Amino acid sequence: MARFAPHGERRPVVVTGASSGIGEATARLLGAAGHPVVLGARRVERLERAAAGIVEAGGEAYPLRLDLGDPASVDAFVKSAVDCLGEIDVLVNAAGQFVPYAATDPRPDDFDAVVGVNLLGTHRLVAAVLPAIIERGRGDVVFVTSEVVRSPRVRAGSYVSSKWGLTGYARSLQMELEQTGVRASIVQPGQTVSEMGGDWDPAVTTEILEEWIRWGVARHAHFLHPDAVAAVVRTVIDAPPGTHLTFVEVEPEAPVRRPPGGGKPRSEREGT
Repeated sequence: MARFAPHGERRPVVVTGASSGIGEATARLLGAAGHPVVLGARRVERLERAAAGIVEAGGEAYPLRLDLGDPASVDAFVKSAVDCLGEIDVLVNAAGQFVPYAATDPRPDDFDAVVGVNLLGTHRLVAAVLPAIIERGRGDVVFVTSEVVRSPRVRAGSYVSSKWGLTGYARSLQMELEQTGVRASIVQPGQTVSEMGGDWDPAVTTEILEEWIRWGVARHAHFLHPDAVAAVVRTVIDAPPGTHLTFVEVEPEAPVRRPPGGGKPRSEREGT
C-alpha cells in the first residue's frame, strides 16, 4: 500500500463548515473528483442542498449536523461520519466563526464562543479522527486558517486569536506526525467572498471595513472565490507520495493596472 493515496484514488473525506463558502466549495470539488464526502455544519438544510448537488452530479455525499462549539455534537458527528464512510482518510477543517469583538469589549462570552468553535472544537474533532488515520499510516488533515494570522485586524480579537492558535496547533501537529505517513497542512487564504459577517449590523460592518482600510489590510478590491481556495485544498491533498505541502498562502490577484488613456496593460500589448 502506498504511503499516501495516489492521485485519482477514492479517499473518504470529511469537510467542516460545508454549508457555505470554502467548506462547501471544497466538498463539491472533492465529491466531483470521486471521493465520498461527509459534509458537516450547523445549518442542516444548507448541507442537504449541497450534498444533493454532489449526488446529482454523480458523487457520494452525506450531510451531518456538526456544532464545533458543542463537544457532544462533535463526538456524535465523528461516530456518524465513520458509519457513513467506513473510514476517514482526509479531514478538511474549514469551519470558522467571526464575531466583531473589540479588545475592550466587556462580553467575554463572545470571545470564548469564537475560540471554542474555531480552535477548541477543531482540536476535539481532529483528536477524535486522527488515531485511526495514524493507525492506517496514511492520510491528510488540512487546516484552513486566514491571512489575519499574518495581518491582524481591529475588532477581530477573538477571530485573530483563534486562527493564530489554530496555526500553532497545526505546526505542532506537523512535528508530531513526522514519519507516521499522515500529513498536516495549512492553507491560509486572503480576503475571500463568503457569508461571514453577513449577519452583522451594516453600520458595524462599514465601521470595521473603514478601520481595516486605514490600517492597510485591505489593499485592493479583489476577493478570492471559494472555488479557488478549494482548488488549493485539493492540490494539497493530491500532492504525490513523498511530498508535503506544509503551508500554502493564497491571495487574490490585484486588479490589473491600466495604462493612462485606458489602453491595454503592457502584458497584453507584449503578448505575455
